[in-house]
Amino acid sequence: MATSDTAIIPRRSLHDELAAQLRDMLMRGDLKAGDKISEQALCQRFGVSRTPLREALKVLANEGLVILSPNRGASVARVSPDEVDELFPIMGAMEALAGEAACARASESDIAAVQALHDQMLVHYRASDPAAYLRLNRRIHEAFFDMAGNTALTQLYQTLMVRIHAVRFVAQKSSDRWREAVEDHEEMMAALRARDGARLGAILKLHLRHKAAMVHESLEDLARAAE
Repeated sequence: MATSDTAIIPRRSLHDELAAQLRDMLMRGDLKAGDKISEQALCQRFGVSRTPLREALKVLANEGLVILSPNRGASVARVSPDEVDELFPIMGAMEALAGEAACARASESDIAAVQALHDQMLVHYRASDPAAYLRLNRRIHEAFFDMAGNTALTQLYQTLMVRIHAVRFVAQKSSDRWREAVEDHEEMMAALRARDGARLGAILKLHLRHKAAMVHESLEDLARAAE
């Protein structure tokens, strides 16, 4: 009689679920760098006690997303200029890899779908609606990874995105920086339509350098304000 091994799949713990919810809040900008985290408000929001919430905050602290201070509670971590210099080139290299693969693998309908996102993003840019613009901006960058079809690359990208997004929500785009970002996206779309992977990869690396410069400017503004 044939037998088979049975693998037991562990159930996800409550604090893991809470940690995932908190990461989503960071990605959306509901929690911004430097914000003090209200445990009472989060317990009410998620309908949980403080114990699993504190365990979730410890997970995020180990990831560098949250600072836990004795007698002062938790706050969202701020990034240092050195961390910006470390994180953004890695992100640029990953996006470049995804862009090159996307040009080789994308179907015409895939490209048309990204073009539609881009066109709608421009509508929000012209309407000076940064929140709606950022949502579509994020979807466009994620689409490059979807089209690339590299699961390992996508997982690494998503891990970094949580940390980087927590940084990027500190940054406030000046009109010049916003226009620069839109021009980068126009060039990205031209490269994608032409299926020019090398060009798209180069533009994505440049785009991330522009974003790093914007974050540096914002961090300098925050430092001046603190003084």
